[in-house]
Amino acid sequence: MSEIENPQKKSNGAFVAIIIILLLGLAAMAYLWSSKNSDLNQCKTDNALLNADMDGMNEMMSGYVGGMTNDIKTDFKEMLKTYDLLLEKDKSKADSINKQKAEIAELLEKVERGNMSARQLFSARKEIETMKRIMRGYIVQIDSLNTLNYRLTSDLETTNTKLTQTAGERDQYKNDAEKSAEQVKKGSKLQAYNFSSGGLRMKLNNTTEESNKAKNIVQIKSAFTISENPITPAGNKTVYLQVITPEGKTLQSSSGNIVSVDGGSIPYSDKKEIDYNNQRIDMAIYYRLNGEELTKGNYKVKIYCQGQLIGSDSFTLK
Repeated sequence: MSEIENPQKKSNGAFVAIIIILLLGLAAMAYLWSSKNSDLNQCKTDNALLNADMDGMNEMMSGYVGGMTNDIKTDFKEMLKTYDLLLEKDKSKADSINKQKAEIAELLEKVERGNMSARQLFSARKEIETMKRIMRGYIVQIDSLNTLNYRLTSDLETTNTKLTQTAGERDQYKNDAEKSAEQVKKGSKLQAYNFSSGGLRMKLNNTTEESNKAKNIVQIKSAFTISENPITPAGNKTVYLQVITPEGKTLQSSSGNIVSVDGGSIPYSDKKEIDYNNQRIDMAIYYRLNGEELTKGNYKVKIYCQGQLIGSDSFTLK
């Protein structure tokens, strides 16, 4: 009988131990619940006090909210204007700038609704400062680009100015050279004077003599003197005779008798080569009619040398 009672006593002891453990666990949970409940109540109390303080602050700040709201609106609007100016200067950052503009416009809309507390306005003010820092970054980047562009433009303008000055100096040198060349050309121009021009008829002994009868003329002669000129280069020179009829036609022994002079090309009647040594020289040029009949009237004689008209004369045939 004693053997049966031992297991029963052991089983009862185990139940008692389990019950004790459960009771202790419940006691611990009750304590923790009570502690957390106390903390929760304390939080509620603290939150209520904070809300009361916040309401008091809002009430106290109510007199400043209107002015703060206007300031924030002004800041937001000025920032939008600044961003618009930045976009005009540099389109490459349009996406990021437009994103910032959208955020500013959203905040501005909230402020303009007029139902923000002082705390929310303070928060908006902090956001303004953050956005201003971002905006200053864009200003620095874009302004540096504009400064670079300005420098490049200034360098280009400086280069163009230098090129213009160089071109101006070159043109001035060219003009001076042309003027000098023109002066030399004028100074080296020969002059023909002491003219004796007219028609010649053939005598029975096959010699010629002067005549003013148009029907008897077989040659036209122009005698003259070429002046001395120390500037003109010495050497062989060609002197051209141009005889112009009363009708304005140039007498020519050949249609190929053309010479270039100042102002273009002209036909000539005949020519003569001379050896000019910078001294005065007397000469004469003859034009043979070869059976050509002349009309009555006034004839003009022009003498050209070195592309220039150096003298003129006239005579009349009856």
